[in-house]
Amino acid sequence: TFQSSSSVLRVLGLVLAFGNFMNGGNRSRGQADGFTLDILPKLKDVKSSDNSQSLLCYIVAYYLRHFDEDAGKETCVYPLPEPQDLFQASQMKFEDFQRDLRKLRKDLNACSAETEKVFKLSSEDNLQPFKDNMDTFLSQAKTELETQEKQLADIQKLFFELTVSFSVKPKAGEKEVGLNTFFSVWHEFSTDFKEQWKKQNKLMLQERVKKAEECFKQAREKASYSVKPKHASGIKAKLGQKI
Repeated sequence: TFQSSSSVLRVLGLVLAFGNFMNGGNRSRGQADGFTLDILPKLKDVKSSDNSQSLLCYIVAYYLRHFDEDAGKETCVYPLPEPQDLFQASQMKFEDFQRDLRKLRKDLNACSAETEKVFKLSSEDNLQPFKDNMDTFLSQAKTELETQEKQLADIQKLFFELTVSFSVKPKAGEKEVGLNTFFSVWHEFSTDFKEQWKKQNKLMLQERVKKAEECFKQAREKASYSVKPKHASGIKAKLGQKI
C-alpha cells in the first residue's frame, strides 16, 4: 500500500515539496531528495508565522483542493491507510508468528509420530478408514503449514524492503526494524492527518453549500424580473384596431 498507493505517494511528495520550499534559504536542506519518516508526526507542530495553522493543516487542504475531485463530498476517500489498521499492525511481532508456527510444526510432528505408532500396533482389519483419514489430514496439515511458513518469510522480506525504501533504521537495542518501530510512526501521522482531513472536508462542504445557495438566489432574482410586453404598432396593428 505504501509503495503502490498513488495517494500515499502524493501526500509524501507534498511533504517533501513544502519542506524544501520552507528550507529554500538553506543550501544544505533546501533541495532534499527525501526525508526520514520520524518527521511526519512533527508536521502538526510546525506553525505558520501568524500561528494560525500548522504545516500539516496546509498540506491536507492543498491535497484536497488540488488532487481530490470528491473533496467536500460524501464520496471523498481517505488517502492514507486507516489509523486503526496501522495501530493493529504496530502491535504485531514477527517473533510471535514464528513462535506459533514452530509450535504448530512441533505438534504436527508429534501427531504424525503417534499416528505411526497406532499404524504399527493395529491389525490390518482395524487400520481402515482411520489410516486413510489420518494420511489425508496429515498431508493437508503439512501443506497448509508450509504455505503459512512461506507466506511469513515472504512478508518479512517485503517488510525489510519497505523499511529500506523508507530509510528506516532499527532503534537502539534492535537487530532489525520492528513492526512497531515502522507502523507506530505511520499510525500517529495518519491519526493527525485524518483529523485535519475531516475538518477540511467539512469546510469545503460548507463552501459548496454556500455557493449553491448563492447560485439559487441569483437564479430566483433573475427569474423574478418583470418583462413589459411591447405595444403593437404598424399598418397591420392599426387595421386590426379598426376592425
